Amino acid sequence: MMQPVTLFDLQASVQDRAAFTQLADYYTLSQAFLQLLPEIQPTRIVAPNDPRYIFYQYGETYGYKITRPLNSDLFIETADTFHIAFERFISFLNDLSHSGQAATETVAARQYLSTNEINKVVYTCQQIIGSIGDSFTSPNQSRKRIGQLFENLVKLIIQELGFSCESRTISVPIPGSPDYTMSYELDLVFSKKGAIVTAESEFVHPDEIIGSVKTTSKDRIDKIFLDKFLLTKLLGREIKVIAVFLHDVQRARRANSIFGVNATFKTNHFLGYTVALNRMDGVYYVDPRPEMVTDPRLRNEIADFQRFVTEDIWHL
Repeated sequence: MMQPVTLFDLQASVQDRAAFTQLADYYTLSQAFLQLLPEIQPTRIVAPNDPRYIFYQYGETYGYKITRPLNSDLFIETADTFHIAFERFISFLNDLSHSGQAATETVAARQYLSTNEINKVVYTCQQIIGSIGDSFTSPNQSRKRIGQLFENLVKLIIQELGFSCESRTISVPIPGSPDYTMSYELDLVFSKKGAIVTAESEFVHPDEIIGSVKTTSKDRIDKIFLDKFLLTKLLGREIKVIAVFLHDVQRARRANSIFGVNATFKTNHFLGYTVALNRMDGVYYVDPRPEMVTDPRLRNEIADFQRFVTEDIWHL
């Protein structure tokens, strides 16, 4: 008789370096977690200062650990609903890979996109990994891995659309100082034209786009703008750089509650870098902050992840 799956088993899966080579692996982990929830019955807590966000608090077996804030408008909480949504998601990625943006123009496609389901599936997959990571005894055991798995998830989605997409490290010579180079680790380099340049290549081909993928912009926004600025300067031509973020919220103490949420997005920094350094070629959030939709200056620079895969990636 098979032993029932535990949260400890899912912790081991998250740490498995050989796993997550395909989108199906994200599905398997997510289904296992959602099927486990009714059994372990974590306490579901609503953030008092932003009721869209919930937390799960695990029981005694898992040290009463608390998950990160989960946006209940995006997070799919039942295995059955997730199963159907994931199948539709894969089917739609397949349509996009065959027809490009034209796949979005049918009545059925427009109906599908109006449900925001692409963002929901990506958000659920990644936040389940995060929620499993939050159950570890020490958060440092999984923090880096959670970020790596988000980068990998975005890479697999881009590959599923028919693009070549890999991470790459390049050494850029410093003009006027031939003996010195700057090393850059690029999260993703993608191109529609196929593998133009191999991963061992020194630089970036004009048809390639650099993607910076982070779970949050907190403490990283400066570096992303600076990377685009420096690469453009050092390589002597315009380098296209986009950024993909999961969200910009964190748990914070609010009044007497430890279950508040705080925004970590720095509007003024973002707009300052956009004006003073350079505009990014695209900034995308799976869970955009409300001001990114309501503020016309931010709305001009930032879109959601669904728009990236259905529209923008085909024009970059």
